[in-house]
Amino acid sequence: MTDNRWFHRRGALARDGWESVVDHTTPGWAHTGIRVGVLAEGDELALDEPGVERIVVPLAGSFTVTRTEAGETAETVLAGRASVFDGPTDVLYLSAAATATITGTGRVAVATSPTSDVRPTRHIPAAGTPVELRGAGASSRQVHNFGTPQALDAARLIVCEVLTPAENWSSYPPHKHDEHVPGHESRLEEIYYFEAAPARTGGNGDAAPSAFGMFSTYSSPAGDIDINAMVRTGDIALVPYGYHGPAVAAPGYDLYYLNVMAGPDPDRVWLISDDPAHAWVRDSWAGQELDSRLPYTQEGVR
Repeated sequence: MTDNRWFHRRGALARDGWESVVDHTTPGWAHTGIRVGVLAEGDELALDEPGVERIVVPLAGSFTVTRTEAGETAETVLAGRASVFDGPTDVLYLSAAATATITGTGRVAVATSPTSDVRPTRHIPAAGTPVELRGAGASSRQVHNFGTPQALDAARLIVCEVLTPAENWSSYPPHKHDEHVPGHESRLEEIYYFEAAPARTGGNGDAAPSAFGMFSTYSSPAGDIDINAMVRTGDIALVPYGYHGPAVAAPGYDLYYLNVMAGPDPDRVWLISDDPAHAWVRDSWAGQELDSRLPYTQEGVR
């Protein structure tokens, strides 16, 4: 049975004009957050809490971020994309010294983490986003690493997004990051924000409202957790500890998720431990081809 503390349907966390809000006021949560908003022309969403670093991620549509930092105001236009299945988007990292407002039309996510460490605000264009094609065969997926330590100078946040073509598995083998073992594993809270849509190859557009995937999380020595859920656009899973994965794209439907991570360890690093029962699966990818549907780009499937 899915643990309702850690899995939330679209809109269940609505607050202050946002469709979903996870932050330090969420029970059992401390290091990460996410805000998801839908804007029409003339709407505005505020990011007015100090001491929070943020990454603004257009999900569908284009946005203008007006920020105030050190007494100065500046605007950044995010060109965005038609949907999360259209390849990378440009994003904006906002330092913990900045407050901001977002205007535009479409759907936007904001990854957050509380910190007093001020790093420079930075606009990362879509063309500058590192794209990783991970796994092989039915475990092939596409990762946009715009907010990882190798790509972004941030205080705590580690953020990426993953595209999983229909019938493929990602977040697999199941893994965890809930112990501080220097050089081997780091402690990181993690948020999964999901979207699903008819597959870009062979999908039925009329079936969009029914698009779904599956997601699983289970206990580790660090704590008890149980998520086994059919996930749809707007759903959010929180992973405070435990093994998580797989995330499975159902036949006929592509699956997307935005990962937001941060934790209490002194180093900003993503180090994981596979579930020993399933770690052997990585070796099985040797000799398998990458899924020919990848990469997904704004120009189409290649």
